[in-house]
Amino acid sequence: MTSKTHSAATDAWSVMERFYAAEAAYVAAGGYGKADYQEVAVHLDPDVVLHQAPGLPFTGTGTWRGHDGMERFLAAFAETWESMEFLDQQHWGDGDTVVVGNRVRFRSRATGRDVETHIVQLIKVRDGRMLECRPFYWDPAAITDACT
Repeated sequence: MTSKTHSAATDAWSVMERFYAAEAAYVAAGGYGKADYQEVAVHLDPDVVLHQAPGLPFTGTGTWRGHDGMERFLAAFAETWESMEFLDQQHWGDGDTVVVGNRVRFRSRATGRDVETHIVQLIKVRDGRMLECRPFYWDPAAITDACT
């Protein structure tokens, strides 16, 4: 159910649909230096924070802040993955918050191997842009294995 104060263009799921499409295009184009980051940045609040679990090939210290931090994260992410394909997405939420269940297939740049996994994300938006994201990976070991 969407709150009366939020239009269809600014509710959390609509924001994330646009972000996911831009993110997948950025990765497919090769990431930093090869893709237009502004196509992703327009979907991000200036105060955006991404909380990644440390230990995966692309997560670094785990916390990425602001447009610069997200650009650095996406550069590392695109160096790791040649492609990402959303196979199934479900979402629950209202207004400024959404929980997204993703079944996704990644292809590793280093090995060429595919890995299919589930990722659950808790996402908050503000003014039609992603403000905060906390992804939870079902099988981090399978992701790491595909990359090494």
